[in-house]
Amino acid sequence: MIIEKISILRGPNIWSNTRVKLIQMRLNIEELEQRPTDVIDGFLQRIKVLLPSLYSHRCSEGSPGGFFSRVSTGTWMGHVVEHISIEIQSLAGMQSGFGRTRETKVSGTYHVVFDYEEENAGVFAAKSAVEIAQALVDGVAYDLDSTIQKLKQIYRRFILGPSTLSIVKEAKNRKIPWIPLDNQSFIQLGYGVNQMRIQATITCETSHIAVDLACDKEKTKMILKQCSIPVAEGGVCINQDQLKQLIDKVGYPIVIKPLDGNQGKGVSIKVLDFETAKQALIHAQKYSERVIVEKFIRGYDFRVLVINNKVVAASKRVAAHIIGDGVRTIRELIELTNKDPLRGNGHENVLTKIEIDRDTLSLLSKRELQLDSIVEDNMIINLKSTANLSTGGTAIDVTDQIHPENILLAERIARVIGLDICGIDIMAVNLTTALKENEGVVLEVNAAPGFRMHLAPSEGISRNVAVPVLDMLYPPGKESRIPILAITGTNGKTTTTRLLAHIAKNHGFKVGFTTSDGIYIDHQLMEKGDTTGPVSAHYVLRDPSVEIAILETARGGILRAGLGFTSCDIAIITNIKEDHLDLDDIHTLADLAKVKAVVVESVKTDGWAILNADDPYCMKISQTLDCQVAYFSLDVNSSIVEACLKRGEIVAVYENGYITIKKEHWNIRIEKVINVPLTMQGKAKFMVQNVLAATLASYLYGFEPANIRMSLQSFIPSPTQTPGRMNVFEFKKFKIMIDFAHNPAGYLAIEDYLTFIEASRKIGIIAAVGDRRDQDIIKCGKIAARMFDHIIIRQENHLRGRTEEEIIQLILIGITSINKQVTYEIIPKEAEALKHVLSIAKEGNYIVALSDVVSNAINLIESYLENDK
Repeated sequence: MIIEKISILRGPNIWSNTRVKLIQMRLNIEELEQRPTDVIDGFLQRIKVLLPSLYSHRCSEGSPGGFFSRVSTGTWMGHVVEHISIEIQSLAGMQSGFGRTRETKVSGTYHVVFDYEEENAGVFAAKSAVEIAQALVDGVAYDLDSTIQKLKQIYRRFILGPSTLSIVKEAKNRKIPWIPLDNQSFIQLGYGVNQMRIQATITCETSHIAVDLACDKEKTKMILKQCSIPVAEGGVCINQDQLKQLIDKVGYPIVIKPLDGNQGKGVSIKVLDFETAKQALIHAQKYSERVIVEKFIRGYDFRVLVINNKVVAASKRVAAHIIGDGVRTIRELIELTNKDPLRGNGHENVLTKIEIDRDTLSLLSKRELQLDSIVEDNMIINLKSTANLSTGGTAIDVTDQIHPENILLAERIARVIGLDICGIDIMAVNLTTALKENEGVVLEVNAAPGFRMHLAPSEGISRNVAVPVLDMLYPPGKESRIPILAITGTNGKTTTTRLLAHIAKNHGFKVGFTTSDGIYIDHQLMEKGDTTGPVSAHYVLRDPSVEIAILETARGGILRAGLGFTSCDIAIITNIKEDHLDLDDIHTLADLAKVKAVVVESVKTDGWAILNADDPYCMKISQTLDCQVAYFSLDVNSSIVEACLKRGEIVAVYENGYITIKKEHWNIRIEKVINVPLTMQGKAKFMVQNVLAATLASYLYGFEPANIRMSLQSFIPSPTQTPGRMNVFEFKKFKIMIDFAHNPAGYLAIEDYLTFIEASRKIGIIAAVGDRRDQDIIKCGKIAARMFDHIIIRQENHLRGRTEEEIIQLILIGITSINKQVTYEIIPKEAEALKHVLSIAKEGNYIVALSDVVSNAINLIESYLENDK
């Protein structure tokens, strides 16, 4: 079997609009196409032995054992790989359960699709599943345990930590979108101007001064003491002399810990003599030169979590320990404890495995114990000085037991330090009585406190502490999203996008938009190139100045990675015509329509899908949508428009020379087409379509008709506003137009426009795109021959697997098939072709350069125009 391609889908896609995290693998099963599972000797028995848990897969049978039933009666290896991919992720502790396998038009080649929780692990699962399936076919041994362990390692490496993950999950529950800003825990919630950012449990609202203060334990204690908040007596030292002075001052027992430490690293507690204190100083200085020495306080370790100045949770933390049974050694009991499925490495699970370190050995030594010691039944042996979960500790929820005075004290501490999310460490015999009564003290105040102990305590009630975080960041009435308008289709996407951006700008919005020319923020070009995929959409949605996003959304990005957004307010399909067929397993217009439909299927239920009523594939899509639908049409008298109006639907039409919006018995005349420069006085019908689509979208979004009218009047087809779209340059004796038309539908639109143009001679400079079908390139040649008197063929760009000669020959087949006298010449370089046509142009000529590198052509023509005095 050969994996031809693996794609990671991260948004709505052709397989699902709700399952947005999918792996799509193009798999060639080679000779196994002729060998379904029922003819492979022993295959069913081997897969049952290696992966017995596949019994739970119901498959199309709809009951447990369904998949095995399919294997028994015969299924193909792509289907088997799908199920193995899902199951090995599940065995590694990840959630996966959705899959699809579909054969392509290439015999033996399949799309194997399944969901993932973490994409790197998903890709590894895809590759491993193919290896496992091959091993089962060949009847060779396979080390499944090793694969599962590797999957777990990948998952641990890339998955969000529990605190960050809890906030992201709560955001998803509230339909607040999120975007990872790095490979760690730096996350953007919301879009554009409404975004908020978090890193672990630090938010963009967290005070930098407060974090600095919390990280300086000495200064924190000083501030708290000034506010009459009980703290442990002590000070800071950097050498043994200062250590001795502090011990003389506070007396034994003491605690020694690094000033800038965290997670209990470098801490020694209940130190009773100076020799031990010196060693503890050396240990602490591995983490911080300055070391805190303070009075040891008897009691329990509590953590109180305060969010937005309100206590939301409290835990009693218990240090890592074992309980003797009179039989096993301490080492064996630690190993047994670490086998608990709730324990994992680092933060991968609810609890952390206990590591044997200096602190462990020191504590055992104090009790005259060793790792090989056997302790009596029910004896508790502490293995860590601190109760941090990161060192193997456990937590007991005590939220409902906090004394009201302690609640007020904790909330006051958060305000004193200034933290919006604040973890307060308290040592006390309990929290049920006021600290001033039980002689408890505040040990530390923590910025970025971990949520794990509250989300999944070892005992007690789980507290979803992400809820108050989201309540703080997005209080009632605060939006998390910005309006998103998405435009797809075969032709007209870029122009429609630019016109919508112009209208939105004239309504006072800061607009971010993407096109096949580049990414624009507030109408400034940020990134040049074809930027119509999900990466470019994220660029706009990440920008904190953007108030509305208008996103050209092409088929390539949808197929490659899905949409760059989960939902939009308005989506437009301009048309569905023959282009990009026989690429990426898209062979027919129906296939292409399925891709384009992904965009309108992502529209919110109260949003609008805007479809071309003159396009039969758009009308088919309209029957599948759950949102509101409106239409645009060049033919006000068409039966489809009449039927739409009878149903009470809104339609934008070209009627009596006007851009008109109609519903049942009322009309809104927006503007005369002759006053809309983009339409070339109504001669460019395809531009009229673009104007209809953009006008309807603007009206439905809520823009005022008068402002829409002014915007249509001021949007000029020019290199500035519509580069490469009907850009006409007037020389003294002739005119030249540059346009991006590159497929038969685009050529037909130009042909229609040229019927309105009077010229002594019409000259075309044409080229083709190498990855288009032969018939599409030939058709472009035919249309060119119909609309031009003389043709210059050039071909230096976008060969995409073909030679210049091959493409030119296909164009010539089209040109020479037309029963019309047309002259032509071949000048491969575009710049040379343009220079040549300018040298031969005569009085009254109309030249059309169909350019694929628009900026180069425009720059050259403008330089010649400057000298045309």
